[in-house]
Amino acid sequence: MALTLVHTCVRSRDIDASVRFYEALGFERRGQLNFDSAYNVYMGLPGEGDQLELTVNVGRDEPYDLGDGYNHIALTVDDIHATLATLSEGLGVEPEKPAFHPGGREDLPLIAFVADPDGYRIELIDGGAFVTPQDGAHPSSPS
Repeated sequence: MALTLVHTCVRSRDIDASVRFYEALGFERRGQLNFDSAYNVYMGLPGEGDQLELTVNVGRDEPYDLGDGYNHIALTVDDIHATLATLSEGLGVEPEKPAFHPGGREDLPLIAFVADPDGYRIELIDGGAFVTPQDGAHPSSPS
């Protein structure tokens, strides 16, 4: 059986603000699927499928409780400083802290964390193409 990750879904209270945020990161709005009390807006990166589903529960006014299980979605960007400037100047979105090398390791690309309009954390990774760094096998994995 072939297994494919299709999309990530996050809930949105203000779909216009969410669409502006994700478009500023390079996503394209693709379409919408309507239900009785909710609707989904699908977004994707150029040349890719619909990778992001923004679900709007009609009539929801209070913020969503993100809990302590969700952490972030990671995206690569060609130029982290330009991306952060675009988010700041265009949307007033600031990073949690300035771009940094994780763990102070200069061998890893710069990263920064921003939050979308609903508070979901997004990790931005500098440099376009990216392979997740690993120091070795998981302790329970065979060598």
